[in-house]
Parts: sequence; C-alpha cells; structure tokens
Amino acid sequence: MRMVGEMASASCHRCFSTPLCPLRSTPPPLRPPPSKLTFASQAILSHRRCPNDAFRIQNKLSVKPPSALPFDLSPPPIDHDLHDTVAAVGAKLSEDGIIETFDNDYEALDAVDNDVVVADLSHFGRIRVSGEDRIQFLHNQSTANFECLQEGQGCDTVFVTPTARTIDIAHAWVMRNAVTLIVSPMTSGSITQMLRKYVFFADKVEIEDITKQTCLFVLLGPKSNQVMMELNLGDLVGHPHGTHKHYTVNRMPVTVAVGNIITEEGFSLLMSPAAAGSVWKTLLSQGAIPMGSKAWETFRVFQGRPAPGKELTDEYNVLEAGLWNSISLNKGCYKGQETISRLITYDGVKQRLWGIRLSSPVEPDSPITVDAKKVGKLTSYASGTNKSEHFGLGYIKRKAASKGDTVIVGDNVVGTVVEVPFLARQRPPPSKSSNS
Repeated sequence: MRMVGEMASASCHRCFSTPLCPLRSTPPPLRPPPSKLTFASQAILSHRRCPNDAFRIQNKLSVKPPSALPFDLSPPPIDHDLHDTVAAVGAKLSEDGIIETFDNDYEALDAVDNDVVVADLSHFGRIRVSGEDRIQFLHNQSTANFECLQEGQGCDTVFVTPTARTIDIAHAWVMRNAVTLIVSPMTSGSITQMLRKYVFFADKVEIEDITKQTCLFVLLGPKSNQVMMELNLGDLVGHPHGTHKHYTVNRMPVTVAVGNIITEEGFSLLMSPAAAGSVWKTLLSQGAIPMGSKAWETFRVFQGRPAPGKELTDEYNVLEAGLWNSISLNKGCYKGQETISRLITYDGVKQRLWGIRLSSPVEPDSPITVDAKKVGKLTSYASGTNKSEHFGLGYIKRKAASKGDTVIVGDNVVGTVVEVPFLARQRPPPSKSSNS
C-alpha cells in the first residue's frame, strides 16, 4: 500500500478514471469474467463504462463497436470474487449474501479483546451526499454539527423524526467532494428516500446509495495498530475517531478511517468490490481472525450500541437512547431540535438505555420489573463466549433502577443493571444542580 493523497475523491468513483468522465452520475454496468470475452468485447464494455478508456482501447485494437452485442451477457454478482474468497476460509453465507459465521464466533469475540479481527460489513448501507450545499443540507437534516468539520474528519450523527424519535445513527466521513454516510442495513433505503425528499429545487445536493458499488471491512482488537503499521498505514494510528485518508491497494483506491460504527478503536476500510478480495486476503495474512455477522451482533449488544428496530424506534427519543456525542446543542435549527431542546430544558428524559447482565436467556421485548411493577422493556439479547454468560440491553425508567440495581426480566430472570462501553463514552451536558 502507498498513500496517494486524494486520488479516490479526485477520480471518478464509478470507474476510477479522470474527473471528466461523463459517467460519474450513473453506475457502470458489470463486467463479465475476462476469460469469457474477446478483446473486442472488452473494448465494447469499456466504451459503456468509460468513453475515455474505450477510445484508447479501440484505437489500439482498431475495433469498431457494433450497435449491439450479438449475445446476452449474464455478469456475476458484484461481490462474486469476495464471496469466493471468504467461502474458501469457511464462511457461511445467508441467502442475501451476508457472511453469518465462520464457525469461530467464540474465537472471534475473544480476539476482539486479545488479538485482531476483521469483519465484512458490506451489507451495511453507504450513502453518498454530494453537491455544493451538502454540508449545510446534512447540518439541517441530522443532529451533528457538520459546519465545524474539515475534509478528512468524521463524526456520528443521528437521523430523527420531527419529534426527535430515533431512526438511525450514521457514521459520516467528510471528503473533498462528498460526505459518505454509513448506516444500518435496514435503514439505508428509507434514509436515502427521506434525504431526497428534503432536497428542494434550488438545493445543490445529490443523494446516492453506493452500497452495491462499494465494500466495507472493519478491523478491531488491540493488535489493530500493529497491522496498520505492517501495511504502511501507521500515519492514521492515534488520530481521532472518524479521521480518514485515501490509499491504494494494487492500484485500487481504498479509504481507511479510524474507528468504526461501534468503537472509537480499530479501523474501517471502504473500497470497490474489485479490490475487496485482495484487501481481505491481505488482512488475513497479517493474522486477522475473520468475524461473521452473528458474532458482530453479539459484540454490538455487549458494547451497548443501539440498533434500528431494537433500541432505535418510534418508541424512544434520541436522548433516551443516550446518544449525546452525536448531538449539537448550539448549532441552531435542525429536524427534531425543538423537541430535544425542550427535553433538556425541562429535564424531560424519563427513561434511559442500560446494559443488563442476566442469569439466563430471555427473549427481547420481555418486560423489566421492579417490585412486580413494570419499569421498562428488554430490547436486545446475546449470549457471551461461554454458556453461562447472558447479556441484554433495555430501557428502564430513570427513577426505577440505576447502575448496580437488581431487576427481573420476563417471568423470573434476574438481571443486574450495568454500564456498557458505547453509552459510557457519551457525554451529556452538566445537570442544573451541578451548575448551581
């Protein structure tokens, strides 16, 4: 790997050609395997993908493309090569192509604390927001202060309803020509549609779902920094969460950022599907242990990171979810701002999200009770690296229980209320009593 400054953002993010490429606004068709094409057919496909490249190929081969191909091409899935690569090391994939497990879930969870793991999060959504007004647009449509960010920085922001009910947390990277948002798999489509709905005629903003045109890996664990150093990416080590730079792997653009959607440690890697297989093999060669989506979900629960459809729903507002680090309290008007300000001013947060250490397994949506009175609801459950470790997340009324207290979940499962790392890092404003 070698650093190339802003190569990825300066070149066409579809075909990686010059900024003059006229296909920058539309995704390219997929190429079939080279072994099944003649050079002439490759020239034709190149013409469809990028006229600049096709012109050079046609001149070299003296081939004049016909008006239509004489046969129907059936290209492989865009991540076909990556699927073959991960299957070779034991990946079990769902019908949707998501890596569920490598049959090493306990080993991967242990490596998060003691070694280094790599997880494929390509099923998470990636949204590209471009145009001259992109910063002001995102500033008004989400909770974070985008106007204070510079190129190469990042932040977490929350998309909320007008009444501050939570939709999803987005991890944002501010690049030279666009802002890339990483969101949960189940909200990618709805957030894309929502953002397009709020782009008015005079706004110079373009919203594009680039999930299928990219792949996303995360590297985490105490030995992540060592791997970065071995790959000549050590200049990112020690930088703030969300800091990102552009590099190349085998002459393919790769964006690497500090941290990921759950932790401020480790690194995220965004790349084209063509580069994904090579990057994956390189990370495994450096000793990274592969992690599937089932182990990742367990990691999420134990870390306490809220997820859509579970902790982030119409039932809970952004302050009850404890997402203080994603909220700017002084940036002016934005969607949900009035409700958030009122909740803070009048101390209106009546419940909050906690971790709960459980005595046995229990189903999500089970009631949480204290002295036989319902005080909350369990939203997520996961088992740990041994059969006796059970953990959950749940909302509990503020005055009913706090850290260290005992609660009952479901019929008779004993739970102990505990802090979780993701929520413990959140920094709420000082209370009125501490200011007086």
